[in-house]
Amino acid sequence: MGTHNIEWKESWRDKYLQWICGFANAQNGRLEIGRNNKGIVVGLTDTKRYLEKLPIKFAQPWVLSLT
Repeated sequence: MGTHNIEWKESWRDKYLQWICGFANAQNGRLEIGRNNKGIVVGLTDTKRYLEKLPIKFAQPWVLSLT
């Protein structure tokens, strides 16, 4: 859920890479991971893994798995 320029998601999915590209090609936007549909912070598990793996995904979007 979210607004026109902000999307809230409780967890990461690789398909969100396409959303980020869409935000970049449109009027900007923000994808906030770790919030529910009402915008309440629910947090993430294994944040260290995300911080290590997500930059690789942005540099090489053909890498489809965080594992």
